[in-house]
Amino acid sequence: MTLHASPAADRRPIRLLTFTTLYPNPEQPQHGVFVENRLRHLLASGAAETRVVAPVPWFPLTAERFGTYGSYARVPRHEERHGIAIDHPRYFLPPKIGMVPAPLLLYWGARRAVDRLRRDGYDFDVIDAHYFYPDGVAAALLAQALGKPLVITARGTDINLIPQYDVPRRLIQWAAGRASAMITVCAALKTALSELDAPADRITVLRNGVDLRNFHPIDPGQARTRLGEAPGGLLLASVGHLIERKGHHHVIGALADLPQARLVVAGTGPERAALEALAQRLGVGDRVRFLGHVPHQELAQLYSAADALVLASSREGWANVLLEAMACGTPVVASDIWGTPEVVAAPEAGRLMPELSAVGVARAVTDLLAARPDRADTRRYAERFSWDETTAGQIAIFEKLRHAAPTARSR
Repeated sequence: MTLHASPAADRRPIRLLTFTTLYPNPEQPQHGVFVENRLRHLLASGAAETRVVAPVPWFPLTAERFGTYGSYARVPRHEERHGIAIDHPRYFLPPKIGMVPAPLLLYWGARRAVDRLRRDGYDFDVIDAHYFYPDGVAAALLAQALGKPLVITARGTDINLIPQYDVPRRLIQWAAGRASAMITVCAALKTALSELDAPADRITVLRNGVDLRNFHPIDPGQARTRLGEAPGGLLLASVGHLIERKGHHHVIGALADLPQARLVVAGTGPERAALEALAQRLGVGDRVRFLGHVPHQELAQLYSAADALVLASSREGWANVLLEAMACGTPVVASDIWGTPEVVAAPEAGRLMPELSAVGVARAVTDLLAARPDRADTRRYAERFSWDETTAGQIAIFEKLRHAAPTARSR
């Protein structure tokens, strides 16, 4: 990396191009909300400004009968969220065969939108990309074509799952070699990224934070009433997309060994019917309630109503729901994977499961209840995870790169 002297008079905010397919839109309001949250706190510092390019797959028809593909077509081409201008260019992503060509297709789909931003006078200093594959690889192509420094943030399955496939792994390594800097949301992901031969001296761990104003304790009795839950008894919550790797089936299965417990499940996804059938088959259907989509701003009420949040994921980088629950004074039970031990690192935070199974969930919940932490202590633990440190870390990286030439490294 070649650094050039920064003019003393250059006090303007750092200009970023935030590039990612993980960003909320009107059809997917929770999609990539963790990217948006980090960005909003960075912009609130006044040190940076950005334009977001968040491509979505192209599909010609908007009808709801086409499911997810129809929702892609309904996403607006341009929008503004929380004062941030966002472009949603389209890229072609053929079903079933799209994984390998996805980075190049994503680059082609986004290039016109990026060029238009520059023609309109927004010539950014640094590309701020999120998720290594395909987003980070496409961003590396953009950085190479435009001569811009690049920062890629690794977030979870992009490093702990996708590199199992040969071509994506090689492309991730190529992009890592060309990134001026990389960010991981936990130390475990930094280790995994280094093991992929990414230059360790360019990797910085900047964990996600929690918005302590939005997520705060609410009286549990009042929260249960608003949620439509009866007072008293043990109430567990499981929050996340209804897909296999989120492990909701383990939590439902644990109810057989927790006869006093009720469970509320928040989220949507393709596994809902199977999860409902599982609850009925195990004879616990009357103790499981599926809430469907719960807006992010309403999750504080759900967390506060619960005695514990259970996250039984098989893969996570840094699970934001854990800190959100703790900020509401609710301890957690979580699988012992990747960055989760960095989040659940004290008794007042909660417990890690001894094994990822229904039995493991039940054992960890029982252990937690045997020495249940005070909600005030759990809240104080969460207060250690504000966004301030992460924001400062980003500013330091971007400020260093704003006058830097892009990194060139062959593979």
